[in-house]
Amino acid sequence: MAKQRTLCIIKPDAVEKKVQGHIVQRLLDEGFDVLSMQQLHLSRKVAEGFYAVHRERPFFDELCTFMTRGPVVVVALERENAVQHYRDVIGATDPAKAADGTIRKAYGSNVGENAVHGSDSEENGAIECGYFFPGHALL
Repeated sequence: MAKQRTLCIIKPDAVEKKVQGHIVQRLLDEGFDVLSMQQLHLSRKVAEGFYAVHRERPFFDELCTFMTRGPVVVVALERENAVQHYRDVIGATDPAKAADGTIRKAYGSNVGENAVHGSDSEENGAIECGYFFPGHALL
């Protein structure tokens, strides 16, 4: 099986709780390679661009406000079956419905503040990694 790339965003709620190191370590323990990683504070323009696919949804403004309220950590990850494995590791969007042992169960508070973002397909994984890490790191 070929390696895939997926994007992890450790969201402001998890950074505020200072659990980003625990999350990154969990991903390393799961066999992911970190291709690039940075902590940054998203501007409104960057958040709106990243989440443009949701622009017409009722939660778009709330999502962008949340994602810009504090620093995030963006991580480009790679491994075999990266997208599905990552989604299994992070768990359901709603931490209350996430399986025990998943990142969202451990660190998420609710559907809106669920600790991490995860790419939903191999194609989006590549696109999302390129959004934050254009150039040398992912060639």
